Amino acid sequence: MEDSPLEFHPEAEEEYLSALRWYRDRSLPAAVKFENAFRQAIEKINHSPERWPVYFARFRKYRLRQFPFSIVYRCDSSRTFVLAVAHGRRRPGYWKRRV
Repeated sequence: MEDSPLEFHPEAEEEYLSALRWYRDRSLPAAVKFENAFRQAIEKINHSPERWPVYFARFRKYRLRQFPFSIVYRCDSSRTFVLAVAHGRRRPGYWKRRV
């Protein structure tokens, strides 16, 4: 499958950057691992967006294995849209207001 354009909701982008800052402030090696895990997840999602299960309505969720975050996204014929980089233990479903 050919990769489609990938876009981030502004708040999803800020969630990622905030998490990366949090790890960087505590441990540079952990920050590097988080950044690599996130980058690999985005590549996998972009290459095969329908591979991961439907989570809510038309949205899907990819869970980062080593970190308590999930990437919530929607794909259609023209793009893949990341709605949230959600922490798994905080405010479940908060991102639904972005729909």
